[in-house]
Amino acid sequence: MQTVDARGLKCPLPLVKTKLALEKAEPGETVRVLATDPEAPIDLAAWAAQAGHEYRELEPGVFELTKGS
Repeated sequence: MQTVDARGLKCPLPLVKTKLALEKAEPGETVRVLATDPEAPIDLAAWAAQAGHEYRELEPGVFELTKGS
């Protein structure tokens, strides 16, 4: 599992870093994202839904996205 550490970064950088990590991932692979930007969960959830990825918020500031097929 890859981890994207986007703590301290402002929008849109957490999303950009997550997109880059998921581009390199295989279908079904999960990427964990650490982000402190309050917009990150909104951006990540919306993008994941549009792109066909699964999104989970494990706790505040910790998210997992699983790459769709």
